[in-house]
Amino acid sequence: MELETGDKMQSRINELRKILDYHSHRYYVEDSPEISDFEYDRLYRELEDLEEQRPELVTPDSPTQRVGGKPLEGFEKVQHVVRMESLADVFSEQELFSFDQRVRDALGDEVEYVVERKIDGLSVSLEYENGSFIRGSTRGDGFVGEDVTQNLRTIKSIPLKLKHKLPFIEVRGEVFISKGDFIKLNEQQEAMEQQVFANPRNAAAGSLRQLDPKITSGRKLNIYVFNIQRIEGMSFKSHSESLDYMRELGFNVNHGFKVCQNIRQVMDEINRIGEGRGELSFEIDGAVVKVNSLAKRDILGSTSKTPRWAVAYKYPAERKQTVIKSIWANVGRTGVLTPNAVLEPVRLAGTVVSRATLHNMDYIKEKDIRIGDTVWVQKAGDIIPEVVEVVFDKRTGDETEYIMPEKCPVCGSDVVREEGEAASRCTGIECPAQLFRSIVHFASRDAMNIDGLGPAIIEALLNKGFITGIADLYYLHERKAELEKIERMGKKSTENLLRSIDNSRSNNIDRLIFGFGIRHVGLRAAQLLAENFESVDDIINASAEDIVNIQEFGEKTAMSLVSFFKQAHAADTLSKLAAAGVNLKSAGKRELKDKRFEGLTFVLTGTLPQYGRSEASRIIEGFGGKTSGSVSKKTSYVLAGEDAGSKLEKAVQLGIRVIDEEEFKRMIE
Repeated sequence: MELETGDKMQSRINELRKILDYHSHRYYVEDSPEISDFEYDRLYRELEDLEEQRPELVTPDSPTQRVGGKPLEGFEKVQHVVRMESLADVFSEQELFSFDQRVRDALGDEVEYVVERKIDGLSVSLEYENGSFIRGSTRGDGFVGEDVTQNLRTIKSIPLKLKHKLPFIEVRGEVFISKGDFIKLNEQQEAMEQQVFANPRNAAAGSLRQLDPKITSGRKLNIYVFNIQRIEGMSFKSHSESLDYMRELGFNVNHGFKVCQNIRQVMDEINRIGEGRGELSFEIDGAVVKVNSLAKRDILGSTSKTPRWAVAYKYPAERKQTVIKSIWANVGRTGVLTPNAVLEPVRLAGTVVSRATLHNMDYIKEKDIRIGDTVWVQKAGDIIPEVVEVVFDKRTGDETEYIMPEKCPVCGSDVVREEGEAASRCTGIECPAQLFRSIVHFASRDAMNIDGLGPAIIEALLNKGFITGIADLYYLHERKAELEKIERMGKKSTENLLRSIDNSRSNNIDRLIFGFGIRHVGLRAAQLLAENFESVDDIINASAEDIVNIQEFGEKTAMSLVSFFKQAHAADTLSKLAAAGVNLKSAGKRELKDKRFEGLTFVLTGTLPQYGRSEASRIIEGFGGKTSGSVSKKTSYVLAGEDAGSKLEKAVQLGIRVIDEEEFKRMIE
């Protein structure tokens, strides 16, 4: 691209912003893209390049400003000028008709209503001045919320600039995550060994309240705007009129609202929405019924908690009977085997269900589920089908019990279930089912520390067949030209990635051992192995008794280690790593910098932005100290970061000294 200068550059920047805003609206709001992702990315990168050359021309409403700024220290409070009210719930036709009677008694005539789908997400307020987005906040308690402007900027369906330049407008909307993106997010959480979200609403709320906007930007949140809270320069007679105007401004308004002339039509529309809710790409937890006339709303007013002019109709969870034809084990990305029931197909919450999760063997035994049983099924959170109950009256005696396989159905490796755990796990290092998670862990900072090899790049490498195992990473230099063609890679990113992979070849073996993700073998165990054995070969040849003799090692960890290295997959991987020049020799015992922490035990809790827990542990051990996972009277210090929980509370109860990162920094300097 030829470099632009002066007015010509300003003109091109403005043009690119308009083009990108248009196509972003087509894609995220109208769900009708006109150009390919590749073409959009090309235009976006051109704008990035121009703004980098002329940073003084960057504006808050530029598409490049959606990525999120630096992490926040906390959220500022926002006082809502117009209270963000919650709705009273109704659960039956009778309760809905009683609501209508109260409304008509107060108004003295027939009432027109608007019926909308009730999105199950997190309610927010968006404020605009002169057409530009200036602030966004959560509902909170209705009176006071939290300023989450930076995070809301990352949501592509929120316009940063409106199509008409109003002096001021504040709208209310519901932030949500689609069913498909929710499932993908939980798969990613599981692969990164982080807690999964219970339902899409929790996922949306947790994502929007991240202190780091870059995390929010990767969560694929969406929004539907459903109400004007305040406006200057315009007025409306009805709610439906205001919905149409918000769409005209460029807001993402749910197309599924309907104006009804009486409560009978309202009930028909509620039933229609309920019948089709399973086919929606997002989750709803009911239907909202609102008086359409804004003047009549003012007459009706509100109670201390809810408006008198609206209610939320809540749908009951739909359950159906069917028969379990067979049970099979699915191997997830973390190696956990999840038993799934193959069902006689049944229509449930709008879709045909032929499979349902059985969670684990404890769940199967607790409910006494057998192959051939007639069972009740429902959708957990209206998304994931699950078996909730056996119809014992319909048992014939021909039903058979399910036995978890002893070998992984995908790779043939041993399946283990350890005492005290509900999960059964595949132990294969290169099991295709869990390869994504294995490589994410192998490349992580505490393992081989391969910078630039994040989940998105790993996913792309797997999808293109460039890697089929951990060792293949060290042969990627042979595919340099192909790597450069991966979306968002390019020449520079490819060179940086290959350099980082090359640098990791010389890591000490503690990083490699930890990177294998062996059950029970954490950072400390990997370090002890590197200190007590001269090479990986020596560890392989060691018996469980040899390993147990190492201080701090238990029998469970030793057996897990021995079992892992006995597998053919492990031997094959090590052979490939050795051929690729990856170091398999130990650097020996680490030299202590000094012994200032000798005899001291630290417990780390919460998020440590400066060091991270792993790096802090290494520093403590480098000064002769120890780290522990639990607080006791023997604990010397508790190093507490952000969102510290029960460990901090216990430390205070026991009178243990609590330090923060700044004090820790002074101690090690």
